[in-house]
Amino acid sequence: MSVKTRKSVAKRFKVTATGRVKRRSAGMRHLLSAKSSKRRRKLGMGAMVHKSDEQRVLQNLPFSH
Repeated sequence: MSVKTRKSVAKRFKVTATGRVKRRSAGMRHLLSAKSSKRRRKLGMGAMVHKSDEQRVLQNLPFSH
């Protein structure tokens, strides 16, 4: 059986050149007027996946690393 990429995971995460996994921050869809400008700015930057969850994401992206 062929190895396949989980497309839902591929759309949400990106593997960097050093092998870390980037993700988008949650909380930027709605109710933004209640959040401060500083908070909205930080949420827009995105973040890295935690070390403990990295392996789980990479298992679903067989061709990315």
